Amino acid sequence: MTQQSRPLTPDQVKRYSRHIIMNDVGSSGQRKLMESKALIIGAGGLGSPAAVYLSLAGVGTVGMVDFDVVELSNLQRQILHHTPDVGRPKLESGKDNLLAYNPDVNVVLHEVRLESDNAIDIISQYDLVINGADNFATRYLVNDACYLLNKPLVDGSILIFDGQATVFIPGEGCYRCLFPSPPPPGMVPNCAEAGVLGALTGLVGSIQATEALKYFLGIGESLISRLLLVDALSMTFREVKLKRNPQCPLCGDNPTVTELIDYEIFCGLGSPEEMGVI
Repeated sequence: MTQQSRPLTPDQVKRYSRHIIMNDVGSSGQRKLMESKALIIGAGGLGSPAAVYLSLAGVGTVGMVDFDVVELSNLQRQILHHTPDVGRPKLESGKDNLLAYNPDVNVVLHEVRLESDNAIDIISQYDLVINGADNFATRYLVNDACYLLNKPLVDGSILIFDGQATVFIPGEGCYRCLFPSPPPPGMVPNCAEAGVLGALTGLVGSIQATEALKYFLGIGESLISRLLLVDALSMTFREVKLKRNPQCPLCGDNPTVTELIDYEIFCGLGSPEEMGVI
């Protein structure tokens, strides 16, 4: 019996009943989710809600990339971790809590710093990537690797009261089309420097999870070619149309980026230790 024809167990029918009764999902859609593989970059502010909701939805394999430990200051927004987890590796804490939510899920841990020499190997194992990194070097690295591997990328970012989310599909634009080059080091503060409203990470991370589920199910209108801007202070949402840039060095008509590069040098960083995930 193939995975596609394997019936849901009685417990799975109960667990996913609110999906199964939906016309756009049903039992066949639920099986699609159970056969899907998603990779989340960062087990922090955005990665936490994304990982939780994908696991609750029954996505069969949820991979996480992180190399940090849980700190008390993380708990204001990172719902994947609890107070007793302070001091533990985020991936260990994250796996325990995801399996407590749903033991059906296969949680795969990549406790490494994502770099040019391992990104292709890791990302190639998954159907879709959710980016929760808060530094430009990792964002460009993940974008380039997803394009080269023909993988969809659900991108999101947050700072203070502002958030944004979009979906990049190879051939329809990429992160470099939106931001051709990174800002000078120090020009854009990170969350540790400027802060972030904790609940905003849940909002944007949930949007990312929703986009991933829609992709796996093949339903709805994706954020492909659309950048959703969230202003939590005024609670307004704006949309900016995106399009592929023919001059893009990665996905343009005459690409100059055909393999992964040194993204620390590209972004003007001094050392790998300056990199991190929220």
